[in-house]
Amino acid sequence: MEGLRAVVGIINTILWDYLLIFGLVGIGVYMTIKLKFPQFTRLIPALKKMVAGVAKKEKTEEGKMTPFQALSTAIAAQVGTGNVVGVATAIAAGGPGAAFWMLISAFFGMATIFSEAVLAQKYRESKDGELVGGPAYYIKNGLKSKGLAMTFAVVGIFTMGIVGTMVQSNSVATSVSTAFNVPIIAVTIGLAIVVALILMGGMGRIASFAETVVPIMAGAYILGSLLIILFNLQSVLPALKSIFIGAFKPQAIGGGVLGITIQQTIRYGMARGLFSNEAGIGSTPHSHAVADAEHPAEQGFTAMIGVFISTFLICVSTVIVNIVSGSYDPSIPAAEMTKSASIMTQNGFMAGFGTFGAMFLSICLSFFSLTTIIGWYFFAESNVKFVFNGKSTTINIFKAIVLASLVVGCLTEADFVWELVDLSTGILAIPNIIALFLLSKDVRSILDDYDKKALSGNIYWEYEYQNLDEKRSKRKSVLRKGLSTTIIK
Repeated sequence: MEGLRAVVGIINTILWDYLLIFGLVGIGVYMTIKLKFPQFTRLIPALKKMVAGVAKKEKTEEGKMTPFQALSTAIAAQVGTGNVVGVATAIAAGGPGAAFWMLISAFFGMATIFSEAVLAQKYRESKDGELVGGPAYYIKNGLKSKGLAMTFAVVGIFTMGIVGTMVQSNSVATSVSTAFNVPIIAVTIGLAIVVALILMGGMGRIASFAETVVPIMAGAYILGSLLIILFNLQSVLPALKSIFIGAFKPQAIGGGVLGITIQQTIRYGMARGLFSNEAGIGSTPHSHAVADAEHPAEQGFTAMIGVFISTFLICVSTVIVNIVSGSYDPSIPAAEMTKSASIMTQNGFMAGFGTFGAMFLSICLSFFSLTTIIGWYFFAESNVKFVFNGKSTTINIFKAIVLASLVVGCLTEADFVWELVDLSTGILAIPNIIALFLLSKDVRSILDDYDKKALSGNIYWEYEYQNLDEKRSKRKSVLRKGLSTTIIK
């Protein structure tokens, strides 16, 4: 086992510290330039449109999600323990300057996630009356590569449906058991019942859960962080100064005792930023694909909001809390600080709220993990439908496997499973990055189409692949009557 862990660790280092940083940041920079910096011009209008849609209480037909539900489901998966524990690890290992590079990766990640969302919209399909889509579908329909699509789908099922569920359920069980002195077995049973009830409701219940819980979850954490920042207002400017200085001269922080190089600062900041918002990994397009948007570009703009909330709001809140509360101590070398990174943010909240702070953070982490389980299950189910052609029996079997993984995850040590998640997530990103690059012309043409139609006030988009089931049934009906047809190849 130790030999296997060593091999997995080496591969993860190559993937996340080198290959994927260049791949994910590279595709983000490329798409940012190709799309003419949509981060500056599209984010605010998208926020206004989303708020207006929520205020009107937009509804959609069964088998689809509203744009806000799709965004909530995406954020449910994006916001997890990585936004709290992972960010603390980044500044422990890379210093305060890692936060600056985290924001840089998120900035370019907005263009990446826009591209993922519009491609997922364009190449989505309908199966048994429900929309379904994601990287496997735009790889198959856009790149015409069934082999690469199947590879993504299989790895996606394992990553998001099995090992991903295990580590998140373990986080919930450990956090609740520690903070409230509840036996882990009791937490496990309760968590399994809650998740089972949500999954049994299908897409509709998952969407309702996400749009209700995610805003409360994210809002509560950001509000708690803001209060701690207000309690330590005098430390905010020095904290911001340490972030900017540490981004380029990490040795200038703490009198040089940190032992951090600028390469480490950039590496940890970008890697954790990319991991926390999932831009380019290929997970969130599954929810954006089923949004009932008027035009693919509109859902792309909405998808950018997810990266903004995940990194610019939640991750930055974590960073500032750790610095201003004193839980991050620049006088302690990075090698020593990293060992206690898992409880760094907890100490920050305890410094602000006492014992209640630890309980508050435990509740937030529990909801972060729970929503990630639900979000990742939905993404994995899209790939199950791809591999097994949407058979309901297979979906029910998969739900049972997910619930079993949840129970096993609660009752086991999660360290090695976390390493497996890192490995499989890294592998998952590779075919997605390839597809984004090769289909970048499609993304540009979709944005141009939107801008052209927006001027006329009619942004109607006709989906090429969405009605494949209907077209096939029509074709069979015509063929049974002895007629020839060319409706679909």
